Amino acid sequence: MHSLILLLLSFLAAVTSAACLYLFYLLFVWPRRNPLSRLPGPPVRRFLGNHLGAVLDPSRSPRVHEKFVKDYGRNVRIRGPFPWEERLFTLDPVSLAHILKHSTIYEKPWQSRALISSMIGVGMLAAEGQTHKRQRRVATPAFSIQNMRALVPVTFQKGMELKNRWLALISEAKDLSKDEKTYGGLKLDVCHWVSRATFDVIGLAGFGYEFNAIHNQSNELFMAYKEMFETAISQHKGSLWDLLALYYPIIDKIWPGERYRVVKKSHEVINRVAGRLIQEKKHKIEEAEKAGSVYGGKDLLSALLKSNIAVDLPPDQRISDEDILHNINTFLFAGSDTSSLTVTWLLYLLARYPEVQDRLRTELLSIAPATSLESLTQDEIASLYGVIAELPFLENVVKETLRLIPPVHSSIRVALQDDVIPTSTPVELRSSGGKVEKVDRFLMPKGSCVHVPIEAFNLDREVWGPDGWAFNPDRWDNLPEAVKAQPGLYNNILTFSAGPRSCIGVKFSIIEIKMFAYILLTHLKFAEADPVGKANVVLTRPYVMDKHREGSQCPLFVIPIDQKASG
Repeated sequence: MHSLILLLLSFLAAVTSAACLYLFYLLFVWPRRNPLSRLPGPPVRRFLGNHLGAVLDPSRSPRVHEKFVKDYGRNVRIRGPFPWEERLFTLDPVSLAHILKHSTIYEKPWQSRALISSMIGVGMLAAEGQTHKRQRRVATPAFSIQNMRALVPVTFQKGMELKNRWLALISEAKDLSKDEKTYGGLKLDVCHWVSRATFDVIGLAGFGYEFNAIHNQSNELFMAYKEMFETAISQHKGSLWDLLALYYPIIDKIWPGERYRVVKKSHEVINRVAGRLIQEKKHKIEEAEKAGSVYGGKDLLSALLKSNIAVDLPPDQRISDEDILHNINTFLFAGSDTSSLTVTWLLYLLARYPEVQDRLRTELLSIAPATSLESLTQDEIASLYGVIAELPFLENVVKETLRLIPPVHSSIRVALQDDVIPTSTPVELRSSGGKVEKVDRFLMPKGSCVHVPIEAFNLDREVWGPDGWAFNPDRWDNLPEAVKAQPGLYNNILTFSAGPRSCIGVKFSIIEIKMFAYILLTHLKFAEADPVGKANVVLTRPYVMDKHREGSQCPLFVIPIDQKASG
């Protein structure tokens, strides 16, 4: 027994010594050897200090980003959460295009993937490498232009339901405030209601499932997703416990916290109900095949399942039912939350700039059909959207909203191997002796992270002009030449990312945003209510100033307009 205790103590001493040596290496040796330490960058004023708060807070990040470029250039060294973690912050279009293009070298860090997969599974947001490539190959046909057009009536239906729900709330309202009486409308949390509507859209478009969230919030599957997304993501506090659980997931299993319990409970409902929906869809597809026909389901799940059994898809490239469920979860998260926030910010910006709102409404009303919207057939709805999609000022307003307030503020990638990153402008590298060398490429060491500042690229005033921080839809009629060099899937902005990991649902998102804008703005006016600010809580969300504890909100006065004018 005595020898066993001695052996255990010796083992603990060895582990402690090894840990101390490794910590010494990280704190004192690695910083001198790290190639990123040669890059220019802002100082850290405390031993445990970092720059993450400055670059992640949307209330000050534009000023910080601009100061970085002015003082240090477009490739900057910043400090991560630990004293030994130097990160690359890049606003260089050539450097960033290289990083986003080489997605097999630069992946999401395992911590980010673990957080995402713990909630929505290993779908396209969390998958990397061959798994991501296989999933994307199967999903791509589901997002074809033809399939996206088939979903236009769904967005129209839910846009109309939201409009009618708001009009009903306004007509039934009693005990109006003085401001509500002055405006002739009702103060509503637009963020809350639009979120419910986009959830309905992605439910029908995603797997032909009616959440009916606009009218009530009692649906079992809706509540499971809502609680998981809101509790586990929107209200994620970023405490020390959360950080430890992220790096050491076993902590959640040994001492499960509130987040873990909510996610586990939600997963039980999702796996049961959504899993059943997948099996029902598969059965319908098989029955149609036996009958010599093709199942006509137009939702993404049906398209995914049909694509997954296509004869030209090799068996080893097909994905499992579990992968399909994870990707439906991913579409629900990405398709509802990001689109709802863009519609919310669009309405907020139009409330702040009423002259832009009036001008846009005039354009929208100019194409109003001769009959009421309620009487339109599916073909007529599709034709109407074809006209809506081509409206020039609506296009400019949507682009400008997505540029000014991208739902994803920033992202992060980690280098899986040493890599040489090219630059558009020379970078000043400093040697240990203080000598400065100007180079057009630099070494990115394996295991180091890149901060991808999506918002900063979209707001860069050296690229977009002196009014780059302002809401100016007319800029899109005469863009500066420098914009054309910017990377980005959509109109040289990074909102939908770029490269192999760019957003697969961009077409559907634009359809949803434009259709909602058309229906709401031809029936309602919007005016500012409470002062609203931005907070980066997984996504860039609106909050009432000084009321962050009350959660994401965007109160606006919603005012009916002359129904005859809207057709």
